[in-house]
Amino acid sequence: MDSQVLINEEQFELILDRLAHQLLEHHDFTNTDLIGLQPRGTRVAHRLRDRLSQLLGNKEVRCGELDVTFHRDDLMMRDKPIAPQENKMDFLVDGRNIILVDDVFFTGRTIRAGLDALLAYGRPNKVELAVLIDRRFRRELPIEPTYIGKQIDSIVDQYVKVEWKEEDGVDRVILYNSKPE
Repeated sequence: MDSQVLINEEQFELILDRLAHQLLEHHDFTNTDLIGLQPRGTRVAHRLRDRLSQLLGNKEVRCGELDVTFHRDDLMMRDKPIAPQENKMDFLVDGRNIILVDDVFFTGRTIRAGLDALLAYGRPNKVELAVLIDRRFRRELPIEPTYIGKQIDSIVDQYVKVEWKEEDGVDRVILYNSKPE
């Protein structure tokens, strides 16, 4: 299986740092919360929360984890059932600015499901989207990220995998020419 490293460990840290600084250009986090989309967006959200807190002098940045399983429009189209994750949302979003966070943005369907799931926690003032990777050539819905770590051009058959130090031993992003086993 052919693969290519798109983002190495050094670039990975720089991209997360740049995303955190971009968020601080537009938010002071007194009325803004991060919400990571389960399962992979939560790791990006937690890394951003930690960096933002550090940049804000150890100020607490609220960060939730939102499961979108039962809001997906392809729930019944899968070969095997999707295992739902646990929502970790100990706050409401009424009147707050929300930044939904995911690792790889492709068709827009996961984000649409995230918007639906978010409404169970109130009506936010504003919702923006932050993604580590934007695969920009396959939108199925008119949704675009506000904050982008890196845009890549890839074809439908290719697969982007974000590897995390905690799980894979290294932080990096790999492009495969077919879905890895």
